Amino acid sequence: MARTGPRLTPQTVEVLRLLLAAPDRPRYGRDIARQTKLKTGTLHPILARLELAGWVESFWEDPAAHEAQGRPRRRYYRLTTDGERVAGAAVANWRASAAPPALRPNPGF
Repeated sequence: MARTGPRLTPQTVEVLRLLLAAPDRPRYGRDIARQTKLKTGTLHPILARLELAGWVESFWEDPAAHEAQGRPRRRYYRLTTDGERVAGAAVANWRASAAPPALRPNPGF
């Protein structure tokens, strides 16, 4: 069976959970890293894979916003409409498959 989305590692699931908590709210990389406790070297490849799969979209903030604050420009990420749908289902399936065998639903009943 062909895989239709990015590989779901525990780190990827954490990123998706955070984005799913407020799907319309754009988040910048450092904020995502802080909240998920992932290093940026782990986080940014995950975000790139999610964007390549079409689950996430990114955009740069308006230059006036960061220049006025004297900081580097931020790149924001948010789930796409399709990304919200498939990520929600993927995280739910991942949770079910990650559960101990005794807690997994039995399809025979």
